[in-house]
Formats: sequence, C-alpha cells, structure tokens
Amino acid sequence: MHRLALILPAILACLGQPAFAQATPGYVGSRTCTACHDDAAMAWGGSHHALAWTWPSPETVVADFDGTVFAHDGMTARFRIEDDAYFVTVTEKDGVTTDYRVHSVAGIEPLQQYLLETEPGRLQSFDVVWDTEMGGWFHLYPDQDLPPDDGLHWTGPYKTWNARCAECHATGFDKNYDAATRSYASTQSEIGVGCEACHGPGSAHLDWAQDTTREPRADHGFSQPFATTEATIQQCATCHSRREAHDDGSPVPGTPYHDAYGLALLRPGLYHADGQISDEVYVYGSFLQSKMYAKGVGCLDCHDAHTAQVIAEGNAVCTQCHSPAGNPDFPTLALAEYDTPAHHFHEPGSDGAQCMSCHAPEQVYMGNDWRADHSFRVPRPDLASVTGAPDACTTCHSDRDAAWAAGEIAKRFPEGTHRGPHYGVTLARGQTDPAAAAGDLADLAADGGQPGIVRATALWLLEQSEDAETAERLAPLLSDPDPLFRAAAAGHQRTAPAQARVLRLVDLLDDPVRSVRIAAARALLDAPVARFPGPIAEDFSAAMGDWQSAMTSRLDFPETHLQLAGVSLTLRNMAAAERAFAEVVRLDPQRQEAWVMRVRIAAATEGPERALSIVNAALEVLPEDLTLLGFKAELDGTPQPPDALLPP
Repeated sequence: MHRLALILPAILACLGQPAFAQATPGYVGSRTCTACHDDAAMAWGGSHHALAWTWPSPETVVADFDGTVFAHDGMTARFRIEDDAYFVTVTEKDGVTTDYRVHSVAGIEPLQQYLLETEPGRLQSFDVVWDTEMGGWFHLYPDQDLPPDDGLHWTGPYKTWNARCAECHATGFDKNYDAATRSYASTQSEIGVGCEACHGPGSAHLDWAQDTTREPRADHGFSQPFATTEATIQQCATCHSRREAHDDGSPVPGTPYHDAYGLALLRPGLYHADGQISDEVYVYGSFLQSKMYAKGVGCLDCHDAHTAQVIAEGNAVCTQCHSPAGNPDFPTLALAEYDTPAHHFHEPGSDGAQCMSCHAPEQVYMGNDWRADHSFRVPRPDLASVTGAPDACTTCHSDRDAAWAAGEIAKRFPEGTHRGPHYGVTLARGQTDPAAAAGDLADLAADGGQPGIVRATALWLLEQSEDAETAERLAPLLSDPDPLFRAAAAGHQRTAPAQARVLRLVDLLDDPVRSVRIAAARALLDAPVARFPGPIAEDFSAAMGDWQSAMTSRLDFPETHLQLAGVSLTLRNMAAAERAFAEVVRLDPQRQEAWVMRVRIAAATEGPERALSIVNAALEVLPEDLTLLGFKAELDGTPQPPDALLPP
C-alpha cells in the first residue's frame, strides 16, 4: 500500500475547504461515497488521483519549506513556513521580488508542484518543484531562458492552472474565464480526482441507494456506468490524452470523448513520424495505435481502477495474457513463452528482460517523471533511417546504432513477421513533402486495417498537398464509423473544389458527434454559398455554434486567438484579425508570427507609420528577429541586416 494511503482521513477532511466557490449541483463529494465504499476508498486514498490536487498541510506537503533556498538563472526562490502556512518569496531575473502564499499542492511523486495565486482567482504552477524520490528542489526547464515577460514563464498563460491543468486535477471543474476582465472565477465540486470525476455526479446514486423500494438499474444512478471497455477507455482518455477541449470545464463523466474533445493527431513535435511519443501526449493517442486496443484490451486489464497502479509486478502484467496459457478473454493471442531469454535475449530479471523495456519504452518528462509509450509496438530499428524515430534497442545500447540493432533483430528472429511495411515510412515522407507522398498517404488513409489515428493523420498531411483529385477519391471516407477519422476526412475536403466540398460536407453538419460537426463547419467557413436551404442552414448555424462555443471556452489560450485571427482573415475582416493577433501577443509576446501579421495588416489598412510602431513594439520583445528587422529597414530606411528576411 502507498504510504500516503494512511492519510486518507486527512485528505477527506480537507475536501470541503474552498479554493474557489463550491459548484455543480448533483455532486455529493467523495466523503459521501467513502462512507459506504470502504475498500475502494482506501485504495483510492493513497493514489495519484486522490493526491492530484490537495490543500497544503503537514500531511500533504513533502518538500522542505524550512528556510530552504533555490537559485537558477538569475531567479531565486526562498521557502518558509509561517503561521502554519507555506510561503515562497520569488526574486525574478528582472530583480522584482514577490512573496506568495502557497495556495495548494499538485501531485505527490516523483515530483510535487506548488500552486501560487498571482491575482485573485488565477493560479499558476510554479516551475521550481520538489523531487520526492531524491529529495531537493529542481527547475522543470533548466535549459530554457524564461524571463518574466516570456509566455512560457511560470506566470505566463501556458502555466495557468485554471486553464491548462485544473480540469484533470479536480472533480466537477468549471473554469469560468471572463475574457472582458481577463480573470477567473473557477469552481469545482472538490479538488483532486474524486469518485465522481470518473463515475459522475453522485446525487442520483445516493437517492437510489437510500430508497428502500428501489428497482434494480444497471447504471446504479451514475452518468458513467462503465458498461463497456470502450466507455472505460474514453473515460480515462478524458484526462490521459493530448487534446483540445470543446467546453469550459469538466464534461460530465460518460460524455463520449469526441463530443468533449478534439484529439491531437500524430503531428510533428508531439509524436515521432512512426507514432512513438515525443512530447508529453498522455497515453490515449499512443494506445489507439496498439494491436491491444484493436483486440479489445482496455485500461482496467492492466491498471487497478482505484489505485491506478498496474495490477501485477514486472512482466506479470504482460504474461497474464502473453503466455502459453493465454487469456480466454482474448482468444486470438498466440500461445507462447515470452518471459524467457529465448525471446528477450537478456539476463532474467535485468532491465533488458522487462517486456516494457522493448515494447513500451519510457521517456522522462517534467524533469524526473518517466512515462511509458502505450502503443506497445515491436521495435523497428530498421526504419530509423527513414523515419528518424528512436528505437528501444539503442536507447539502452547507446554505444550502438540503429543498423546494428536491426541486424541483431533479424539474426535472432530470422522468421520474424514484423519487418514488413509500416505506416511510419509513409507519414515520414508525408511530413517532408505531402504533395510527393499524396498517393501513399491516400492509400494509408483508405486502409481500414490501420489504426484510425494513423489514417486521420494521413488525411491531415494530405490537406497540405492541395490535391483535389485525392479529395474526390477519398470522399466516401466521410461516412467512416470512427469519429476521429470522420472529422479528419471533413478537414481534408478543404482541398476540394468549392461546390464539390459543399455537396460532400452538408451531411456532416448534423453528425451525431460534435468534433465532426465542428470539422465540417470549419471546412465550409469560406463556402461560396449565399444561402443554404432551410434545414441545411439550421444545421450549418448549429455546427458553427458548436465551433464558436468551443473557441469561446478557450479565450485564455494564445493559440485560440490565432485561430480566431485565421477565421477573420478568411472572412476578410481585417479589424477583427488585428484584434485577435493583438491578443495573441498580449498573452504571449514571443509569438513572432502574430507580430508579423499585425505589421502586415497595419501596413495595408493604416499605413506605414502605424506599421512601424508595431514593428518597434515587437523588436522590444524579439530584438534579433530578422523578419522584424527587415520590416523596420523597409519602413524607416535603417540599415538592413545582411541576412534580413524582407516581407513579400
């Protein structure tokens, strides 16, 4: 049992303490649930879910706040305890010193982070965190230069807890961002991932349980009864995924995933070309690529629902299915011995003999937090020269190269069946030159035997090829049963001629899945139609409303204002585009592309004097940017840097 399971009573006692106002009728709180469900409560009490967000107390704070000091890159943080509260005095690189009381605590291991209230209602996650395994403070981004005016500084928009983190660390959370005042009035049922964060609001269940005349019901009064493996996976994916939210706060548990979120595809920067994890993508997008998912394996086949830990130690998690005995729940499994040197070719018990080492290699995020790749793939070092992706073999054997690893695998598995064509090759070529790879990308998109997220990524790459013939060829895919793929198919139709695009997409405007409706509305934004017929006009208006509502829920994100600016440019509303780009650089002054567009819009609509004033403001933030320097040279006649990139 996790040592912090012992502090369950203290956690439960704190659940009612308000960080924000209490919210969301229908939620009854985990204390109510644990009164009856003792075993589940004890398992949950020491879990990372229960400890995802807690109030500061001697039971929950594991860092040394007793006068410790941490300095990094011109910033100094001093930690202290005073009047039973925890404080951090921060002196920034610009010399400004501010004293903060620790508002609350995020996580428990392998690191713990502290939340500071920088203005009423706005919580920011401090970048100096505590290593709970080794002891000691460390900075999450030691190699980055992050002055206070940088959007990635801990006080910036990318570290705002209300916007980026709280939804998955709280139960029944509503962000409540006011774009007019740029302030938050966030609410939640309770902090931490409580019972109702997964099962749904408990009041109906409580009423049912207390009714002595109650009739049996399969859902026991919960919005998420976990009736199927897919429902369970989608509920876990609510937080364990890299995605874009369609709502202001936590969707009610049981909401279909693609009604609540737009899942990030296998894009560069997030994933390697072959789908392996690169940035922190939180499992779901990886798992969708796996053969395990395709065969019906779910999260709870490997993880305990309440502790969230794996259900067995080491290779025993895998050998519950991958063994000579197999598992009757998955009858197509090959029955064979895998936990043996004849398969893994490593010393039994060593790191190399662990199934995860080869089939789910880990990467470290947030300084010391190792996360496994849940695509559960067979290592393919033979593809490295094309995809540029890492491989599990040379991650450990760092003195060797991918060619050596490929040769060893071929030698040890001469009859191996896992060295055939792989979608990673097509996606890698599509990233390099989508037009040249259009045929192969189209074939991949049309291949129903490939994972939906892979096929959807192929369609996203095809959008950049501007190939109308391919759009026509793949039009039948708009009726695919996978909503993730269907949404990507709608986006791909933007490459089709306008009239054909309209005819193909109107049926998706009333698709049962919100992500698909939004994708169809986006693709029809510039449709050359003066007026749709009545029912279609209603569907178009409703789908546009879905999209508008989704963007409105993210107005505290710089990237949302980039989207709004793009919409305004499409509609030729230069004033609205300028306002959106201005909000981008207010939130994140380092967004060079927004500065550039502001200069171009000003030059076209207000003249060179206004454009020059924007250039000068931009150069205060980005003094070495060659594009901006080129603008300045053209606008005021100053000497131009030798490598300046003059605007078109």
